[in-house]
Amino acid sequence: MLVQIVLGSMMVAITTMIQGMFMFVGVEHLRDHLSRSQTKSRLGSTLKIAVFVLWLFLATILEIWTWATLYLVLGAIGSLEQALYFSTVTFTTLGFGDITLDETWRLLSSFEAANGLLMFGWSTALVFGAVQWVYERHHKPTDSGA
Repeated sequence: MLVQIVLGSMMVAITTMIQGMFMFVGVEHLRDHLSRSQTKSRLGSTLKIAVFVLWLFLATILEIWTWATLYLVLGAIGSLEQALYFSTVTFTTLGFGDITLDETWRLLSSFEAANGLLMFGWSTALVFGAVQWVYERHHKPTDSGA
């Protein structure tokens, strides 16, 4: 059990670092682009948000792959496809239950589920902030020279 707690805690730390790196890069690029952009088109604003969301989704995919890799390395799941499937349904807290971990490693899945819940909450907060920045930029009054 102690090994699972240590591994689960390490994985939470690793995925938090991944999420943090993606957050800083994504926010910096979005803010930089917003400060340089002269256009206030709705399509352009929508595309900026869409790219930001896809960037955060890439972080989620990387985090899921990280968990799946751990399951493979531990021999807790037999194939890459099964590891990715199990990791995805666990990280998203969907938890179908058609694939489960042996008792030796099943505590890890609860760490992954809690981790996924936090990472999705973090991503949601970032998307909300990004929409707010873009919206404020889009509706910012322009100087008319007066």
